[in-house]
Amino acid sequence: MEYSNFLVTGGAGFIGSHLVDLLVKNDAEKTVVLDNFFLGKMENLSWASKNGNVVIYKEDARYLTAVQNIIEREKIEVVFDLAVKPLPYSFVDPEGAYMTSVEIAHNLAQALRKKMFEKLIHFSSSEVYGTAIYTPIKETHPLNPTTPYGAGKAAADLLLTSYHNLFDIDISIIRPFNCYGPRQNIGLYAAVIPLTIQRILRGEKPVIDGDGKQTRDFTYVTDVVAAALKMLECDDAKGKILNVGYGKDIEIQTLVYTICRELDHQTSNIIYGPQRPGDVRRLIADCSQARLLLDYAPKIGLDEGLRMTIEWSKTNTSGI
Repeated sequence: MEYSNFLVTGGAGFIGSHLVDLLVKNDAEKTVVLDNFFLGKMENLSWASKNGNVVIYKEDARYLTAVQNIIEREKIEVVFDLAVKPLPYSFVDPEGAYMTSVEIAHNLAQALRKKMFEKLIHFSSSEVYGTAIYTPIKETHPLNPTTPYGAGKAAADLLLTSYHNLFDIDISIIRPFNCYGPRQNIGLYAAVIPLTIQRILRGEKPVIDGDGKQTRDFTYVTDVVAAALKMLECDDAKGKILNVGYGKDIEIQTLVYTICRELDHQTSNIIYGPQRPGDVRRLIADCSQARLLLDYAPKIGLDEGLRMTIEWSKTNTSGI
């Protein structure tokens, strides 16, 4: 790789820890993790810590001084920004969910403007689009977030884009669609895939929020982090926002049925609950820009990805 020293905010979390693994596998000289461990886990970094030079800071990236001190001390060249409060948290603390995304993006943009490091790759979310006006969703689709989480992500994207345009600093934005896989949070604020698996493994009935007809474009975590690493190496991605998804959507009801079949659970036991507040109706990614610039092609289909996630869940039950 062209760069040697990396900082991953939110690096002990689900996607962040997989990115840390990938950096280690690609012989990064040093990978620094900054995480407040709100949802991150030290165990997520066990493989990387044993196989590479991984430095871990238990700190909050919302604090500008802390971020700048770590960047200076560790001689960081590239920052991958994945620190966030999860979408369901925005129902409990909407201001906290929104401001976490915005403040961290601002801190990193300020540090980059001061030339404290060289390149920022920021992780956005498909939630910035809201319910699709047209499909598949291009990066030019209007931003219409339906939750404070989505609004914070959209605001961070706009802030970073403005810094790139005004100050010509090296910022790229990756917009994953519904990432899933091993290590995804299975406790508080869990998403539909780990939550459904968790409930079945505990002998409980799975729950579908609303009518189950809402759709999502589920993307396996290793495909997402591989795309992020390609963005690092692509000069043409500078200043760009790139969707990264599988390119196919599935109804949540069908998804839950599929998980039930994989776990030999009766679909007749499914409970239908009230619709979740602010729930987006349809998401499906147009990844043509990522294909053009990054030669992006997801390798893991949903059936295979669900099987691997379920197998991991059976032997990693902390939090269940």
